[in-house]
Amino acid sequence: MADRVNEAYIVDAVRTPVGKRGGALAGVHSADLAAHSISALMSRTGVDPGAVDDVILGCCDTIGSQAGDVARTAWLVAGLPDHVPGVTIDRQCGSSQQAVHFAAQGVMSGTQDLVVAGGVQNMSAIPISAAMLVGQQYGFSTPFAESPGWQARYGDQEVSQFRSAEMIAEKWDISREDMEAFALASHERARTAIAEGRFDREVVPLGDVTTDQCPRETSLEKMAGLEPLAPGGRITAAVASQICDASSALLIASEQALSDHGLTPRARIHHLSVTGDDPVWMLTGPIRATERALARSGLAIDDIDLFECNEAFASVVLAWMKETGVPHDRVNVNGGGIALGHPIGATGTRIMATLLNELERTGGRYGLQTMCEGGGQANVTIVERL
Repeated sequence: MADRVNEAYIVDAVRTPVGKRGGALAGVHSADLAAHSISALMSRTGVDPGAVDDVILGCCDTIGSQAGDVARTAWLVAGLPDHVPGVTIDRQCGSSQQAVHFAAQGVMSGTQDLVVAGGVQNMSAIPISAAMLVGQQYGFSTPFAESPGWQARYGDQEVSQFRSAEMIAEKWDISREDMEAFALASHERARTAIAEGRFDREVVPLGDVTTDQCPRETSLEKMAGLEPLAPGGRITAAVASQICDASSALLIASEQALSDHGLTPRARIHHLSVTGDDPVWMLTGPIRATERALARSGLAIDDIDLFECNEAFASVVLAWMKETGVPHDRVNVNGGGIALGHPIGATGTRIMATLLNELERTGGRYGLQTMCEGGGQANVTIVERL
């Protein structure tokens, strides 16, 4: 008889408000920013912090305030027991979603019972791609260019998210107007969600910052007046995710931990997977990853009540919807990265907190989350509301 499979449960999910670039959270040290979400998670769940097996945080550009294993530093900054370890991981934009996967896998394997999974990014203090730029002083123009193996396989073509977003718009025949309409909907949905208090359960105010700062009052006319990022291109700043600052954290628990600590789970991890795609196209990963996840889980598009596909660029989500057939009225219903910001290391668990709360608000059962990631990768998590 086969051994019983261990389940992994989400006990709670919290996040800071998302601060806009140069905004109210810009001066907060990354370790303190992460510590805020971790402290709130421990307080809300009432769990003994000393019983936590590990702290797994996603973070990119781990230099300066984000260097030195910021997961470990954040736990200590929060004043929590020093016998609990921490590890920082980088799967680019999917880093904190991968943190959830590693936490769930630890629980499913039976080797861990309580794991904190989350992420942090202060993009105001440490600009995006800062680690790559720092590498130039050591003779590396990009992470790829000086590698003979990379050159042999992919040549010297440009590898960038901006080029990928543009190529996707061209391949899937997505017009600038299509993307601007999508971006406007993101802002409108986010502003509605804030006005209706849909984020109140997940957001833990930090100082005087009580709500997300990025959503804007904008219009199609304003967007149409912006210059494209590349001459003659379709991508503008209006259809791209916003640079911002935030942290987020979830508590993942085994069934034994639920019993031992008197915890009530909010959701079960139904499926987790990660899939690679062409690294030059880079941002197409969610298409293949979603198809594979649904096939492996035995679920269909119609079985999923809510979807979150990270809005790195409008073209990414629009192409994904075209290929998968997911209707817009079930995707990013409270806005996405275009309106709410994309604090890259923290986005995965920021989105998961929002997805969980929206499933509870609407009474949905299954939620699917995916996002494009550097290197042409994409994580997929399917959660089941309990």
